[in-house]
Order: sequence, then structure tokens, then C-alpha cells
Amino acid sequence: MNFAIVGCGHIAKKHAEAIEQIEGAHLVAVCDKVPQAMDEYVEKYGAKPYEDLTDMLNNSSIDVVNICTPSGLHASIAVAVAKAKKHVIVEKPIALTLEDADLIIHACQENNVKLAVVHPNRFRPVVQELRKLMDEGRFGKLSHANATVRWNRNQAYYDQAPWRGTKAFDGGVLMNQAIHNLDLLLWFMGDVEEVYSMAATRLRNIEAEDVSTGVVRFKSGALGVVEAATTIYPKNLEESLSIFGETGTAIISGTNATQFRHLTIESLNDEETNAIIEKVKANPVGKPGHQWIIEDMIQAIQEDRDPIINGEDGRRALQLVLAFYESAEKKQRVIIKEDQLVSIGG
Repeated sequence: MNFAIVGCGHIAKKHAEAIEQIEGAHLVAVCDKVPQAMDEYVEKYGAKPYEDLTDMLNNSSIDVVNICTPSGLHASIAVAVAKAKKHVIVEKPIALTLEDADLIIHACQENNVKLAVVHPNRFRPVVQELRKLMDEGRFGKLSHANATVRWNRNQAYYDQAPWRGTKAFDGGVLMNQAIHNLDLLLWFMGDVEEVYSMAATRLRNIEAEDVSTGVVRFKSGALGVVEAATTIYPKNLEESLSIFGETGTAIISGTNATQFRHLTIESLNDEETNAIIEKVKANPVGKPGHQWIIEDMIQAIQEDRDPIINGEDGRRALQLVLAFYESAEKKQRVIIKEDQLVSIGG
């Protein structure tokens, strides 16, 4: 199956490396407005370079297009790709507005092409093991959860490109860094019903937020706490997700949430619990998440099914971020409904 990449910045390298690892997958084209950005992909993978998206989409050999541009450009590119009858893999977030997310989803549906959103953290071994325990009902009734991203993105990071940290093309710590952890929070705890949040731009010279805190109520009645920051000195400290239930407690943590920091399950003895913990320690990274997502897209096309992480999943994570933004801006709690956010005073 033949792939193309639009946007040849940092994240595109992960896509190209993943495609190279998959038998039968080939990177045949790349597209970027900066010709030099494509040189590595031409030399290393033999991809054909295009400066114009329309020209690239006229290449009938391309089956799937991976969108790795700044987030604010996702919608226009994804719609064009779908109309060209090519399947779409879009980096997180799916878009920066719900309207744009819906445009992407509807365009893919109307043109009968598959849509996958890149939330690779779901495929980390520790996350997969925790998911198995959750699916087996080992935690009983859930009490609450905590999602934390304490990372460092210094000013030099934001100064790499003029779009970084802007509201129109990038967003802040919630939209750009913590959205992966928020996707996990939703995957484990279910949909959110209510949000109250505060945000600030404390240390970085950017338009969007560099620190955010908030609380949520899930539709199940369980509660949640979210903390996200790119202001941590001097380097990334931790990414963690904690789940607290009637008969189980789990904390996955580490710099990138790759290990169990704590695991206690009523229905598992010490030997069984330690076996799970040691299994993850032996292979904390596993197969790269981007490779999982690209392989799944191939299988979804062959089996004519939705990808595991589809457009609705991407939209759900985006909607939660936007609810945090609206709550912080209006200093009000926000109720999340299917197609809208409703601010409630008090």
C-alpha cells in the first residue's frame, strides 16, 4: 500500500520510519512548501517531492495520505485528500475547532475513505495492560481519575516556527501536549459531562496557555482532575494517569507514562500483580504507536472497517480540550453536549 506525507516537519519522521517498518507499505510521495524539507525523504525513502498538494493528489498510485502539518491546516488538507478518494491519517489534534473536525469526518464519510487520528499512547504496553484490567471489570465502580502532564517546552521550542503556540495553528499545552493523555482519560473513564478549568500563560512568550488545571465530572458520575504544563524546570518530569476504583488502584507514570508506578487489584494476588508489572518493565515502549496506527489503517482498508482510533475519537478529545478552554476563558463551568458546549454561570 502506498503512502504520502503532507508536512515534512519533526513528526513526519516518525510516520516515515513507521511506514518503512511495515511489509508492503511504501512512502511514495511527500509534500511541503519548503523544498529543502523534503530532501531527506527523497534521498532516504525515494519519495517523489511535491510543492503543491493538488499535484500530489493527482498521483493515482497513492492510497493513504498522512497529514503532519500544523494543526490549523488539518481540515482543509484532509477534506482535499478525502475528495481525491484517498484514505486519511491525521496527526493530533484532528483539528482546532469542532466545525473543522466535523468537516473532516463528513468529507471522509461522503467519499467512502477511512479516517484515523494519531493518538499513539493507547498502544503503549502499560496502557494496553491497564485496558485489559479495566475491560475485565477488575476496578469495580470507578471513583475518580487523575491525568497529569508535567513537561518542559522552553522558549526555544516555541521559537522554532512562527505557528507554534498560536491559537490559530497550534494551541497550548492542552491542545498540543496533553491531548494524548486526555484521550487516554476518555478511553478509560468514558465521556465527560462537566468541566471547570483555569489556565494561564506564565513563563512562555506564546499566545496560548502554558499551564492548565481543571476538574471534570464523567457521565458515569466519577470525577477527574487534569493538570498540564510545559513550564516544568528544567526538563520533562512526568506524564501520568491514575485510576481509582472500588476494587482497584492503578497509576501509570514515568516521563512518558510507560510504567506502572502502583498497581493493586483485589482480584489479583501479589504474584499475578508483579507478573503484569514485570512484563511491562521488560518492554516498556513496545512497537511504536505510529506503526500500530498505520498498520491498523492498512487492515481497516482491507477489512472495510473503521480504524481503531477514528474521527469520532479524535473529535471527542478535541471537544474536551475546547471545553477546558471555554471554561477558563469565561470562568464558568461548561456542560458538554453532543454537538455543543454550554457555559453555566456560578
